[in-house]
This record gives sequence, structure tokens and C-alpha cells, in this order.
Amino acid sequence: MKIPTYAVAGKLLGKRAPRIDPRTFKIEKYLTPLPDPPKSIYYTSKVTDWPLYLNSTLGCCVISAAAHMIQEWTAYAGTEQRITDDDVLKGYEDVGGYVPGDPTTNNGCDMITALNYWRQTGFGGHKIYAYASVNPRNEKEVEQATWLFGNLFVGLALPISAQQTTDWEVPSEGLTGDGSPGSWGGHCVPSISNSDKGQTDVTWGGTIWETKGFRRSYCDELYAILTQDWINALTQQAASGFNLAQLQADLAALK
Repeated sequence: MKIPTYAVAGKLLGKRAPRIDPRTFKIEKYLTPLPDPPKSIYYTSKVTDWPLYLNSTLGCCVISAAAHMIQEWTAYAGTEQRITDDDVLKGYEDVGGYVPGDPTTNNGCDMITALNYWRQTGFGGHKIYAYASVNPRNEKEVEQATWLFGNLFVGLALPISAQQTTDWEVPSEGLTGDGSPGSWGGHCVPSISNSDKGQTDVTWGGTIWETKGFRRSYCDELYAILTQDWINALTQQAASGFNLAQLQADLAALK
């Protein structure tokens, strides 16, 4: 797999095609009837800068996205924590098979393998409890998952048209030509806000706005993650709608 470079130097992709695992939990099972989430959900103000996390030189966007999620969760839990570039590199070696100094191994990685590694081994000392898939075309589900879990782990089949825009939106020509899903390549980002117009994603050392239409058209996998990094400060919020007991029972049965 060749990792395509961004139109502006120093911005790489690297998400492989979705790996289907029938054991993956679906978030709809754990979202009991809830009050409507806030119309605007912004977990954006407590992080002032976003490291590149090696995604300027390596196709490690999946691991870099995980690092940014850890950064945001811990900032809102009380004290921001950042894993290091070395931690990201270690994750990319273990999950993606990258060998430093060998560009032929710079082939990205898939999100499910990264999620399982994150749960079992962790990145920079940070593990997750579990994850569940979210339907990217179910707006209520996306809103509730963002609200309850603080962010979402987003996989995108980016079109070539996204190379030349400051915001990600469906191009005027639609999903053809340069607007074809995946015509540029796969990318992974965290989403840290949600409103009636779209969401804020973190990538390449900053943020980018993604419209709802873009997500519905180009998101090919989406996950909510349960982690101690987020629960510590917001236990009451999570308990208001997430069926943790049911998830723990499912985990026990899976093992």
C-alpha cells in the first residue's frame, strides 16, 4: 500500500481499509433513552495546541488520532496528559508493522487492530476499557456518543477534492471524479465537537471543520470509546445513559 502525501508537504494519510470484526459491539445497544444531548457539543477549549505526532512524516494517523484523544480526554478530566512521539512510534511499529528507516514498511494501519491493541496494551500507558461502533449516518446516535464519551474515533475515505479545502465538505460535483470516496486515501481523526452543521476534527497539528454531509458521505467507520481517562471527571454523565453493566457482561462473555 502506498501512503499518498497531502497536497501540502508534511501532511500524510495512513488509514487502511476497514477491517470487519463481527464481534464489534454496536453503540445502539448501550444507549438507553436519554434526554436530548445539547444542540452544540464542544470539547475544544481546554486544549490549546495539538502536536503533529509524527503524522507529518509517517502514515501513522490512526495512532496519532489516539494520542490526540488521550490529550483531550485528560484535559477535560482535570489535567491534560500527552503521550510522546516515541509512544506514537512504538504504537505504529506494533500495530502497523513499521520498521524505522525502512520506508517500504510505512503502510499505515487499520483502526480495529489499533483499538484492540489500545485495549490490551495501551499507548503511552493509557488503556481503554472497550469500544463500540457508531452509525455515522444516524445523527442522534452520533450526537449522543460524542456527548457521553467526549470524542469519536473517525475513519474517512477522503476524496481528492479534500486536498484543496480548508473545511471538509462535499464538493459541488458530488461523489464523482475528485469527489469520489477514497480517491485520495484513508485517514483517521478524532471528532471533538458536534453541532447542527458539523463537527471539529483534529489532524496534522490543528483542527479542521467537517460538515455533516461530508461525514455521511465519506465516513467508513466510526467508534465511541470508553476509557478511564474520560470517566474520572464525568462519571455521572456517563452513568446517565451508557449501560456499563451490560457492556461489562458482554466483555466477560467474549473472553
